[in-house]
Amino acid sequence: MSWPGVEAVPHRFGGTEYRFGRKEMGHVHGDRLADLPLPRKLHDEVIAAGRAQPHHVLPKTGWVSCWMATPEDAAGVIALFRIQYDRYSGGADFHTAGHRKLGG
Repeated sequence: MSWPGVEAVPHRFGGTEYRFGRKEMGHVHGDRLADLPLPRKLHDEVIAAGRAQPHHVLPKTGWVSCWMATPEDAAGVIALFRIQYDRYSGGADFHTAGHRKLGG
């Protein structure tokens, strides 16, 4: 990712973690799986919309997992990371911009 303020660092369980400042936006394991921490309401909405699944190891947390098999899946993951970026950076109002896109 080349968004201002975002750095990529090795993740403690393998893969690459993306941080905005000291906050983890999410991480990817290889090129097939992404995990992102989301507020409960957003977590529930992205799962209901079919854009993510409960976390593959910790399903009762606010984390979601996104499996990527196609370029469209990868684009969906990038969109979720963008929502994270907007939330953490105070950029675009995710309630009116990125959040609105959850259903489609």
